[in-house]
Amino acid sequence: MRRAFVYFLIAVAIGLAYGVYTTSTLISLLFEDVSQDLIPKAEVALDAPDEFTKRPALVPKIIHQTYKTADIPEKWKAPQKLCLDLHPDWEYKLWTDESAREFIAKEYPWFLETFDGYDHPIMRADVIRYFALRKFGGIYIDLDVGCRRKLDPLLAYPSVARKTDPTGISNDVMSAIPEHKFFVHVTEVLQSYDRHWVMPYITIMASTGPLFLSIIWKKWTGTQLDEMDRVRILMSKEQQHNDWSFFRVYKGSSWHTQDAQTIFWMRQHVPHLVIGGVLLAGIVGYTVYWAIHRPRGYSKVDKGNYDA
Repeated sequence: MRRAFVYFLIAVAIGLAYGVYTTSTLISLLFEDVSQDLIPKAEVALDAPDEFTKRPALVPKIIHQTYKTADIPEKWKAPQKLCLDLHPDWEYKLWTDESAREFIAKEYPWFLETFDGYDHPIMRADVIRYFALRKFGGIYIDLDVGCRRKLDPLLAYPSVARKTDPTGISNDVMSAIPEHKFFVHVTEVLQSYDRHWVMPYITIMASTGPLFLSIIWKKWTGTQLDEMDRVRILMSKEQQHNDWSFFRVYKGSSWHTQDAQTIFWMRQHVPHLVIGGVLLAGIVGYTVYWAIHRPRGYSKVDKGNYDA
């Protein structure tokens, strides 16, 4: 019986090791260091020195946004107008469901089957921003993000993404030069991340959303990169809440499915879930151990055989 229990422990250890291996990148996001890629306040502040304010623009002056049709809801017209009013000389591209599909069919036909096969519309809205930045360059901005100042200082960096809490980067504000290697890579690995999880929220986040992008970014930062291949990180203070911040984030997340509330609840109760998980694992382990080592009764017939 002891041998069987040892085999059980070995199987559990192998299972845990495999789980850690398959989620190693996800775990590493909890210990990320963006110090080498962050954009310092001194380079983007309103009173930044001329050496920063007069740098040549690398990224094209294009604002990309997405919505299912050209009829944008009233609640998002204000933040949209803020960005357009501050950048009258910039090109504006609103990607609708129709124009996005036409673009993929024309420019990236190898991806069209995957694009059409996504279960949730937000997944197509996620991927069109990656492909649009790859093809045209520019700055992608979610409709629920308004501009507080001109975005020209960000054009000096080959690519920029927004840091998000508790870890990783967001896909609600991103910029890049055309054919930036990071976004080329992002679009090329999308198909391999097209998986169906039990909960729609996890499927969206891990297949096309911010979690997917953060995992790819984490792996990207672990490689040897030239200056033009880096993704510079815009930290929270540079994003909003300050006079010199670039953006103001309005309430969005219109795509969140019902299961998202469960995910948010779990995130707010992590300590309780960890303790509960440990207790449950202990109970299951003890139950298995007891089942293997429980006393074995024997009948009178067996007793007679032993006495004989």
